[in-house]
Amino acid sequence: MPTFEYTLRRNLREIRRSFRAQQRQALVLVKPSVAATPEVYRCPWCLRDPVYVHYHDNEWGRLCTDDLKLFEFLVLETSQAGLSWLTVLKKRENYRALFAGFDPVKVADFTQADVDRMVLDPGIVRSRRKINAAINNAQVFLGIKREYDRFADYIFTFLPERRPIVNNPARVIEIPANTPYSDALAADLRKRGMQFIGSTICYAHLQAAGFVNDHLVKCSFKHA
Repeated sequence: MPTFEYTLRRNLREIRRSFRAQQRQALVLVKPSVAATPEVYRCPWCLRDPVYVHYHDNEWGRLCTDDLKLFEFLVLETSQAGLSWLTVLKKRENYRALFAGFDPVKVADFTQADVDRMVLDPGIVRSRRKINAAINNAQVFLGIKREYDRFADYIFTFLPERRPIVNNPARVIEIPANTPYSDALAADLRKRGMQFIGSTICYAHLQAAGFVNDHLVKCSFKHA
């Protein structure tokens, strides 16, 4: 007949085996479906959330000259100030609904009644200053379009040879937060009256819209 000590050891072994099995199962359940594989390598900053992965794979670093999309990025990026980009990306569709599909013509005509309504909506960053800034920035955006026809043509004036910049960082740490190009762009936008706009936000805008390609050298999406 098994002794108490033997039974206790056996039970402890069973508990440990069961615990390890549960750990393995948990790892399977939370294992990111977007992790790098020998066939696909992504910039590591995007791997922690599927929203980030989709943005990385389909938008970040891909040249975009569409005015509506460029204004969309401006609204989202200026709303990000003080927050994470992921937080704002997850609210993107709420912004789209409240900001008239990111149509700068419509946003430029928003009234304080619209602001009062929007600041109560939990689907966006409820900052009255940022909402008012988006309306103001829509008006500046339209002024730039009248001068340059396309907002992209305006941005190209700040880039060498008026062409997209392709950098070749080997590590995320090599990607800058701002550059002389974003410094100059931010300074000019502020001079024109844009709000919540600085060099770091401008550089993020250049990256998001593909005026700068900062995908790592080995990223599978660098030349997608």
